[in-house]
Amino acid sequence: MKSIYLPVFLFALMARCTPTTAPASETHIADRAYHQLKIYHLDSEEQEMALDSYLRKAYLPALKRHGFQGAGVFKLRPEQDTLRKTYVLQSFSALEDIVKLDEVLLADETYLKAGSAYLHAAHDNPPYNRISTVLMRAFADFPSLVPTPLTGFRADRIYELRSYESATEFDFKNKVDMFNAGGEVKLFDKLGFNAVFYGEVLAGASMPNLMYMTTFADQKSRDDHWKAFVDSPEWNDLKVLPEYQNNVSHIDITFLYPTAYSGY
Repeated sequence: MKSIYLPVFLFALMARCTPTTAPASETHIADRAYHQLKIYHLDSEEQEMALDSYLRKAYLPALKRHGFQGAGVFKLRPEQDTLRKTYVLQSFSALEDIVKLDEVLLADETYLKAGSAYLHAAHDNPPYNRISTVLMRAFADFPSLVPTPLTGFRADRIYELRSYESATEFDFKNKVDMFNAGGEVKLFDKLGFNAVFYGEVLAGASMPNLMYMTTFADQKSRDDHWKAFVDSPEWNDLKVLPEYQNNVSHIDITFLYPTAYSGY
């Protein structure tokens, strides 16, 4: 009798204990967007003007026309660097949407006409030197791009793009965990850093690394916010935890400002 009913009892117990829906954390992770950051390396003012015209008149209108999320377009602040670069930030709900966008654009006659000068530039007079691309997965605690709430003069703004490299993949995951479970994302939000995104780099030139962007009204505001972060009790408690030691080996900081037509 026991040998007959015990398996039935165990099966019923397992059925009762098995969740009928995915845990909230898994659902949250599944909703994380993919961010693509394209960096256009330019050699001249003419190239910069040609790229601006293409992005403003052809590319961004096409995104809106076909229901894709808009793009952020940023440039290096002149006091930081004399190099000419344009940063284009986009977000996609799925990886296949990146390929889909290219296919949609090539079938859009309005886009092809508006972007003709850029798309059909002569081989000896291209609209850029090279393009660097970074593909990221959004953090679990910050699953999508968020437009900055700043409303002041765009040329004064500081959009701070940071890249944190780690010595190993394990250290990289540890630093990502420090942002999420450790509370760095929540602390930045509490202190008003106006983050646009946080992302785990899936493909790029400096892996393993993560990247994120925060925004400030001006340089003074940026400096004041970072002082508040460094002085905060939360950060001073978090940074000494044994489990979060030595997880960053190199940091790159880039100061940007948004163009007049940027969506972020």
